[in-house]
Amino acid sequence: MLEHLINLDKELFLFLNGLGSEPFDGFWMIITKQFYWSPLFIGVLYLIQKKVGWKGLGIIILFLAALITFTDQITNLFKFSFERLRPCNNPEFEGIMREVMNRKSFSFFSGHASNSFASTIFIVLILRKYYKHTYLLYLFPLIFAYSRIYLGLHYPGDILTGYLAGGIFGFAFYKLYLSFGKKYNLKTAAENCG
Repeated sequence: MLEHLINLDKELFLFLNGLGSEPFDGFWMIITKQFYWSPLFIGVLYLIQKKVGWKGLGIIILFLAALITFTDQITNLFKFSFERLRPCNNPEFEGIMREVMNRKSFSFFSGHASNSFASTIFIVLILRKYYKHTYLLYLFPLIFAYSRIYLGLHYPGDILTGYLAGGIFGFAFYKLYLSFGKKYNLKTAAENCG
């Protein structure tokens, strides 16, 4: 059963990776770098600050930093435990995949997917009662993580597992954030809603 899933994962990777074309490679190389998403991050932090003030924003940033650090370390633990080769390093795919980028680290599971989804879940849970279209923030991890398949760095299974782990971690840290706010009698975003 596991072997069948791995084979399906490889086939889906080859299909999705094969949809790419050279004129778009530069675009996806920009999409995959967090730096280029900075305007979105700054905009979201601005929206949060408007609702919870500077102190509340500072606490949220601390929680986000802890969440990303935790998620990143768990992701690395999995990568070094499973040691799954990235598609770009898999000899099976030599000559049959589009290799746009190459990394020597391991593949399972995707740090881009886990970190982006964890932080998005955390932020969406905070902002959802303030802004009607907060769910649109989910486009960020979808596009960001897809870039890893396009570039030949991750299998779809790596991305989906990263989303699952990130979703669990993001929700757990949101609950910790709410508990922290209650314990120290702080005004959290979720309690500010009217």
